[in-house]
Amino acid sequence: MSLLTIAAPEQCGLNPQRWNVALDIARHWAERDDRVPAVALLAGRRGMTPGPRCFGRQHVASNSQPIHNDAIFLVASITKPIVVMGAMLLVERGQLTLNDRVADYIPEFGKKGKFGTTIRNLMTHTSGLPDMLPNNVDLRKAKATLADFVRETCAITPDFPPGRSVQYQSMGTAVLAAIMEQVSGMSCAEFLRQEFFRPLGMHDTRLGAPDEWYTGPQPTIHRIAEIRVPEEQVGADWNWNSRYWQQLGAPWGGLFTTPLDLGQFAQLMLNRGRAADRQILSTATITASTENQLVSMKDVPDEDRRFRPWGLGWRLQWASHANTFGDLVSTSTYGHWGATGTMLWIDPARESFALILSTQPLEPNGAPFQRLSNAVVAAFEN
Repeated sequence: MSLLTIAAPEQCGLNPQRWNVALDIARHWAERDDRVPAVALLAGRRGMTPGPRCFGRQHVASNSQPIHNDAIFLVASITKPIVVMGAMLLVERGQLTLNDRVADYIPEFGKKGKFGTTIRNLMTHTSGLPDMLPNNVDLRKAKATLADFVRETCAITPDFPPGRSVQYQSMGTAVLAAIMEQVSGMSCAEFLRQEFFRPLGMHDTRLGAPDEWYTGPQPTIHRIAEIRVPEEQVGADWNWNSRYWQQLGAPWGGLFTTPLDLGQFAQLMLNRGRAADRQILSTATITASTENQLVSMKDVPDEDRRFRPWGLGWRLQWASHANTFGDLVSTSTYGHWGATGTMLWIDPARESFALILSTQPLEPNGAPFQRLSNAVVAAFEN
């Protein structure tokens, strides 16, 4: 099944000259000033796309071969909203509610001020949990399992009581995935594969690279674009390019996918959860997940509620913040960023989406991505 039809830019509602401006920006990043080793760009509107465009090289070394047309990217934290959408399937099926306490599923989590933490808190970054554990590097050096990360998260004291503030937290997604496993009876990775990736034809998408990707005369692993890792990861056997990290399947940042596969998921969201004759996610789920969940949290600071809103897993448009999705997207836009150098936004008002997948860790304010995003939005006509 494919939710996207590849067509000429003008058939996709894109002005060809303006679209070429966006492509030239991406090409310049990779082929002229070496801002990124590789970058892929995909945009779509009303189920039509000109297809992915990839620039740069497959590996970081300057003499590496050109990027594969079917390259696979580690999208980092874009993983989070997809995991949350998986959890929302369990909500749809009456197996979870957003106000369930985490401790009802993982009793050991309820210690040290975390007893009142709800599933909603995990999905909206209002749990008080840290982004990364204090011993994150030690855990990765020791090749820790996902269960190890969850156990360590259960043992910490949150930075504030649940629902009192907003703090970006990867470990909340780790705990959410553990709850999904308990309720569904399968790993988060397998749940997402069965419920989303297979039905949507996302054949090159996995939460964690499976063993079979490493076998055969042309192993799939060779299609994964190498990331220019930050200094603290250089030479480490646990960095983003290591087999350990590739196979861990971190629910907070371990998704591998292609631009076209990820575009399928974006189009599913624009389709209000529908794929052909199947309603994969309910329209009610799409609505709840993409509206400001902080509005009803009376103890969250007013500034966060109004100017840095979160849906369920999805970050909404922060127009007045440095990390905006751009200056020209509509106020109803939602999406996510990824630390490996990735961005996805979905604009329901204009029935469009765009994604940028690169192999260069993000600059602190993401300004280059915003400039490219502006050029993409400006290319859409009507």
